[in-house]
Amino acid sequence: MADIENEELDELEEADNMENYITLTDDNGEDVSFEIIDTLEYEGRTYAVLLPFDEEDDEVVILEIIPGEGPDYDEFVSVDDDELLEKVFEVFKENYDGEYDFE
Repeated sequence: MADIENEELDELEEADNMENYITLTDDNGEDVSFEIIDTLEYEGRTYAVLLPFDEEDDEVVILEIIPGEGPDYDEFVSVDDDELLEKVFEVFKENYDGEYDFE
């Protein structure tokens, strides 16, 4: 019985760890997995700062989160405004000053 309880605990821990990961489909129909580094508010909108899971470089991706109906129906939308992306990234850097090495 202890083995069953340990397996259940392992599954719960794995589910908790997966909360910080998301898989999205890009414009080419390819699935891309990301670690969710942060979500933040900027000028009344919510943005996700994501780190591609399989990429070797450390560049983050910033997407706007459009709320949907229910917790699993949010839409992640690319941001085409470079100035806005820079401002959101600056807020992210301020929030995590000292935790990450920003170049």
